[in-house]
Amino acid sequence: MNFTRWSSRLPGTQRRAAARAEHTVTTTDRRSEGSVPAARAEQLTDEPPPVPAVDELPVREVLDRVPALVALVHGPDHRLAYVNDAYTAAFGARPCGEPAAEALPELRDLGLMPLLDQALRSGKPRTLKSRKAPDGRHYTFTCTPVADADGEGPGSADRADSAVLVFATDVTDHAEAAERLRASERRQRETAVTLQRSLLPQELEQPDDLRIAATYQPGGTEAAVGGDWYDVITLGGGRTALVIGDVMGRGVRAAAVMGQLRTAVRAYARLDLPPHEVLNLLDGLATEIDANQIATCVYAVHDPNEGRLVYASAGHLPILVRDDTGHVQRADEPTGPPLGTGGWMHASGSIPLGPGSTAVLYTDGLVERRDEDLDEGIAALERALAGATGTPQVVCDRLVRSAGVTADHDDDVAVLVLQHPARTGADAELFRNAALELLGGVEAAPRARAFASGVLTSWRFPGDLHDAGVLATSELVANSLQHGTPPMRLRLRRTDRRLIIEVTDGDDHLPRRRRAEPGDESGRGIAIVATIASNWGSRRTPGGGKAVWCEFVLPTA
Repeated sequence: MNFTRWSSRLPGTQRRAAARAEHTVTTTDRRSEGSVPAARAEQLTDEPPPVPAVDELPVREVLDRVPALVALVHGPDHRLAYVNDAYTAAFGARPCGEPAAEALPELRDLGLMPLLDQALRSGKPRTLKSRKAPDGRHYTFTCTPVADADGEGPGSADRADSAVLVFATDVTDHAEAAERLRASERRQRETAVTLQRSLLPQELEQPDDLRIAATYQPGGTEAAVGGDWYDVITLGGGRTALVIGDVMGRGVRAAAVMGQLRTAVRAYARLDLPPHEVLNLLDGLATEIDANQIATCVYAVHDPNEGRLVYASAGHLPILVRDDTGHVQRADEPTGPPLGTGGWMHASGSIPLGPGSTAVLYTDGLVERRDEDLDEGIAALERALAGATGTPQVVCDRLVRSAGVTADHDDDVAVLVLQHPARTGADAELFRNAALELLGGVEAAPRARAFASGVLTSWRFPGDLHDAGVLATSELVANSLQHGTPPMRLRLRRTDRRLIIEVTDGDDHLPRRRRAEPGDESGRGIAIVATIASNWGSRRTPGGGKAVWCEFVLPTA
């Protein structure tokens, strides 16, 4: 193919440069000797030589010296017409006149052939960004159609003489810098994910009366890790605290704040406070940790004797509960704003959780979508929960799948599923309750001992556990009679793993263990209970008053 002919079709400066593609126009000095005075001639001698016009530049020589890779192909099969020196240095000599698929195998392997066709059909340049070539370098390829001198060519009916100029710019430095940046982001994400997972429970506590499962899935590779967390805390006396939260923000900082809040929740839970009081304490702490970050949180407590979840919510999504008939109930709206806003007094609410019920606590990544209203996502989760049966882990996995959560999801997802199983048959015999109203007076303590002895005997406990249980009952009742006020109540409860003894009264002064001096006539009851029992504690009850409890671990068979 005649290069000079096709150089006339190059756009812009390339077309003007093509006017002298194969020869160099020599310039002549048109000055006439003797027509200029000597002084003026000397002045002109010192001036720089004239610069050739752009149209006078030799296009082949220019293209050969361009550091970018240049090739010219023509016709529908893209036969090679020209490659410059830079192209030859990168990929070796190439035979002109052959189709590009054979003459330029590196372009074929990079998938550039369809781009050449598109440039011919559309008559517009097409670009392929940052592709790695066989020489190990990264190039950005631009395919520019070349028009005929009469305006025909690319995009016209006859493409036999159409040409495309392939221009490849070396972007290796940019590509390597981008890869280093991506690698750095991957390392930061992996660090945040590792920190996040290490701060979450490595193994969930499993209360006697509940079955619990949880899952956490970080956002996809393009999303920074957030601050989602969950926790299960056994409070003693058969009660369990369940927590889920979400720190606003991304990355290591959000994970670190999450870890501090989770640790604080566990510490406050040991105080056995009502849910709203725990959130009030967390609110102040969140402000101290980082005044620029807020967090949503739900703190709920399950008491198997009450059959309800008592909860407080700091701007978090509502708890969902599916009863044994499949009906799903949504807890009331959040009882307060997110943690870290300060100055708000949270309140507690409750929702039934009877035998056979399943409750779900979750973060917004499970239900929030950019193209949907949040209520639609929660409604979809309700429908999925209504049909979800099986173990808590099975339910958890089904809810995540039904929400369309995948490995490349754009947000963190945390889900906590708990079930209060309905026990029947032999299993029901391992979970039993007995209660006695204490009317006061000198006969209250003997009645309590006799009641406890009869119940523990009917539950077929070993003799040493029977005697320890009766002694603990006597001391707790005596403490309530001496320091408490009516109404008083004794409750015995057994599970498949422990015996729980609890005494409630109307006084809200919590007892504490102290060391009694030899001459003291009181102060030894709680110390005796703490010595013989596996665990003990006390808490204020919602309606006023207190509950003092202890528990004994049952011997394994």
